[in-house]
Amino acid sequence: MARGGVTVSGGEPLLQSQFVTRFFQRCKEWELPTALDTAGLLGVRAGDDLLAVTDLVLLDIKSFDPATYRRVTGKEVEPTLAFAQRLADLGKPMWIRFVLVPGLTDDPAIAGGIAEFASGLGNVERIDVLPFHQMGRFKWEALGLPYSLHDAIPPSQEALANAVAIFRARGLTAH
Repeated sequence: MARGGVTVSGGEPLLQSQFVTRFFQRCKEWELPTALDTAGLLGVRAGDDLLAVTDLVLLDIKSFDPATYRRVTGKEVEPTLAFAQRLADLGKPMWIRFVLVPGLTDDPAIAGGIAEFASGLGNVERIDVLPFHQMGRFKWEALGLPYSLHDAIPPSQEALANAVAIFRARGLTAH
């Protein structure tokens, strides 16, 4: 079993999809496993040549609810879901990451929607429920951008456990 490998994350690595493709092709020459960490919004930029040299996709799904997704990202959820379906159609292994933000993404219906969607894909190896934190706040401030989550707090251990249970109830491996 291979240990280690290369993960390309960002920002959003699909903004530089041609570079990532060439880089992953080189990694394959060196027999290094590859992982792409993306929000999936730009999944249409992931050409077949990139996906052919990608061993694993770490896909962030911010919300299954279109209104909440739009509130969190300012974008529509459909491109991310379409990318997830494309990965499933290709049989490309995927880990879904879901950030639990109290007062924003902690409605059980949001995790339930993602769980229902993910359980039907067939290529989701695991779900990582991640607690919200304030570590990236300084980036917003440094860029002079408004930061809407300044009052948000990390979720409780109970809230995290409840979200994990929602995914497990759909037969998914969740942490």
